[in-house]
Amino acid sequence: MQYDLANMTSPEAAEAVARSRTAVLPIGSIEQHGPHLPNGTDTFAAELVAREVADRLDAVYVPFGPYGVTPIHAGHPGTVNLRRETFEALLTDICTELVRMGVETFVLVNWHEGNIASMNAVATDLQDRFDVTFVAAQACYVAQRLYREEGGELTHGGGIETLAMLAHDPELVKADRAGEPTRPPGAIEMDAMRRSHEVYGFITDVTELCDDGWFGNPAWATHERAETFTKVVADGVLELLDGVMKARDIRRQQQER
Repeated sequence: MQYDLANMTSPEAAEAVARSRTAVLPIGSIEQHGPHLPNGTDTFAAELVAREVADRLDAVYVPFGPYGVTPIHAGHPGTVNLRRETFEALLTDICTELVRMGVETFVLVNWHEGNIASMNAVATDLQDRFDVTFVAAQACYVAQRLYREEGGELTHGGGIETLAMLAHDPELVKADRAGEPTRPPGAIEMDAMRRSHEVYGFITDVTELCDDGWFGNPAWATHERAETFTKVVADGVLELLDGVMKARDIRRQQQER
């Protein structure tokens, strides 16, 4: 990673921001992922994709922090839940500082659904307050779409998340502890219900989906698939990002006429 804000000196950071004017932030969470995946799965997955996206955009990679808004996992060992106001204040302060540095475009690469409402609130507030552009990239949903035809499922602790961890660090994956694929009665329907983009309901504890807090088929993930995971998902994000930026450019051109 060439342009990681944390690794650069102050003059190097100033030069990188002046050149690219774009910052990419990974956003995830620390929460239980069953007996076979690390609690940092969502953060590790977001960081993998965000680093690749930042490299390809020649942008500045900005560490955000490992924690997210995950009340449905609160109370389960390994979970650290941030209140919405804490998360939003942190994201607001970081992005405000980056605006002061000269960043004009923000790409928020997210792997945890619980963050979405807060991300959107901060992004719309700061875009309204400053002359900047925010783009939210829900990398987990991009991965779900790209791997669906191959049998990949975006379940909590299932195949796609196991694939992301194999790509990040195979030693953190303890697939032998997962046992047979698990799909408790109603879990798939409940998961689809809460993730619908049209009409949806809510769950307040992950045990409403599954008694032991995870379900899916970790065995679907293979080392062969893991070799291309980061590129595949980053490609999907960048393709859609290009469309978003073109739409914004068209709108701005119309406003300037």
